[in-house]
Parts: sequence; structure tokens; C-alpha cells
Amino acid sequence: MAAEPGRVLKPCNGAGGPHITSAVKPRVAGLPVKERTSTQSAEPGRVLKTSESSEDSDLTPTAKPGMEEEHASAKPREPTVTGQKWSLQDFDIGRPLGKGKFGNVYLAREKSTKYVVALKVLFKSQLQKAGVEHQLRREVEIQSHLRHPHILRLFGYFHDKTRVYLILEYAPKGELYKELTKNTRFEEKRAVVYINQLASALQYCHSKKVIHRDIKPENLLLGHTGDLKIADFGWSVHAPSSRRTTLCGTLDYLPPEMIEGSLHDEKVDLWSLGVLCYEFLVGKPPFEAASHEETYRRITRVDLRFPSYVSNSARSLISMLLKHDPNQRISLDKVLEHPWIKDNLNPTTS
Repeated sequence: MAAEPGRVLKPCNGAGGPHITSAVKPRVAGLPVKERTSTQSAEPGRVLKTSESSEDSDLTPTAKPGMEEEHASAKPREPTVTGQKWSLQDFDIGRPLGKGKFGNVYLAREKSTKYVVALKVLFKSQLQKAGVEHQLRREVEIQSHLRHPHILRLFGYFHDKTRVYLILEYAPKGELYKELTKNTRFEEKRAVVYINQLASALQYCHSKKVIHRDIKPENLLLGHTGDLKIADFGWSVHAPSSRRTTLCGTLDYLPPEMIEGSLHDEKVDLWSLGVLCYEFLVGKPPFEAASHEETYRRITRVDLRFPSYVSNSARSLISMLLKHDPNQRISLDKVLEHPWIKDNLNPTTS
């Protein structure tokens, strides 16, 4: 049974609550059901280069100045009106936050609650042309049911004749990728905070049988207090069987089992966590090379090389995550208890 378009979906609350298998699967009306077996290179929700399209016209800003300052003050209640369908008329539209291949993201404010959100506007024709409607449905289905401080909230969605609108939590400090680029690399204590937050969020996802499969800096945002938020679930999958064979994600972050076409499970996210930890500390992924072929070779051989400035404790954690055999990778429980995490989060005083 499909959920009503635009209706805010009820969450699966608590670690002991039901898995997503017990939730109603939302259906984006107007998008035909069409599953593909081939890998699509386009990812819904990523901020990509703007596509040239006559449809890609900006929404007219309707909000008064000061929307972001209002967000920084005391939070009004979240826009979760049970049983009510959303429409564009429910929102004041602010400045663009980013342009994407399938549409744009805008700052917006829900009129009745004054709650500031990010409104992702996607064009149906472009989604259909790229054959990624199923990814959008999956993203909505998964993200709308997740409740964790380090996972970006999806409050609801609605659509009109040409566009689909996702009502998302606003992350005012923007993309982690831009912050990493600006800093070149992060000092260890900052990297530890991010890896700890990400490991906690992935632990929650895995408890709900959700595999992310595309953890990378471009898919992470920073909230009002600078906390990390997983923002893109376009490649995620709810896999109760925990076994998948689809090749997806970004080359630098792909684990050996996906490159080699083997079955994979939630341990792919452990590999990506190790790659991300390395990139935070070094400024580039560990297996980066001049060609795709060389990157593939380095990944399958786990050709891992550390600069001299990376501490032994950080090397230990990264090396335990980047194991060719998925079953040998350190668990998220042990990641959170690793000395590199514990000692930097709670430094001992002499």
C-alpha cells in the first residue's frame, strides 16, 4: 500500500523500534515504477553542475531578509502536520543553496510554524530521462524514516505537474567537502569528532538494516553547531537480506568486494569510513591514482601508504577498517572505542 504523496511519514522510533520493513513505502506520484539493473552514473540529491534546461527556472523568492538569522535563534516547532498535504504555497522561498543536475535547493520557511528548511526541487522530466526515479523513491523511503542527530532529516515531500519537492533539514554551515577543501586537511582532533559522529550515524543505519554505500565528503553537511550530517541517501538500500551485488558509489570509496563484483553487505560502509578518515587527515583519498585502472588496482591490493605526519593511532584505526576481507574489518562498536577516538575526544590530563 502506497503512502499519500506529500504526507509526512511516521518515523520508526528508537533503536528497539520496528525496522523499515514494517513501514509504509512512500510513492512519488507521477513517476512510473521502473527498476533498472544497470548502474546509473547520476545520483539524485548530489549538488552537481547545472544542467541546461528550459525547465530549470528559479523559484521566485518570497521570504523577507533575516531567514537565516531567525533559524539561528530559538527553533520553532518542526513542520510535521499529520494528515495534511504540502504545497508550494505553504512556504516562503529564500535564496538558492545549490544547483543540481535534476533541479535546485532553496532556503525556505514553512509559513505556519516559521520553521526554516532546505527545499530540494527536482524536475520529473529530468529524473525520468536519467532513469533515476527509483533512486529518488528509495531516498525518500529510507531518509524519511531515519531519526538520528547526525542524519539530515527529511520532513516530507510533495509534487506538482512538473516537479518533486523534498522538505529537508537546513544545514547552515554547508558542505563538509568545501570545508575540507578550504583547510586542505583536518587536524586530528577535528577529524576524530567527525569520524565519531559518522560512525554513530552508520551504527544507527545498520541497526535499521540500511546500508548507505556512498559515504564521502560531498554527501556530508554541517549543521548549525558544526555537527556532521549524512545528507544524501540516493545510493542507500534497505536490505534485510544484507547481501547486494549492485556496483554503485564513487570510485575512490568503493571497497574491493564491489569492484570485484562479489556480494556485499553493510561492511562496505566500514571501508568507506576508513577511506574518509584517511582523506580527512591527508586531504585526498588513500587509493587516488592517475587512472581508473590504477585506482582499481590499488584498492584491490589495499595499497595503503601513510604520510609521516599521520599518527600511529590513526594509522591503526584506518588499517583496521581498510581490510580486503570484509569480515576482518573492525566493527563500528570497536571504532567508537578505539584509542584514537577515545583519547582525542576525552584527552587524559596529567
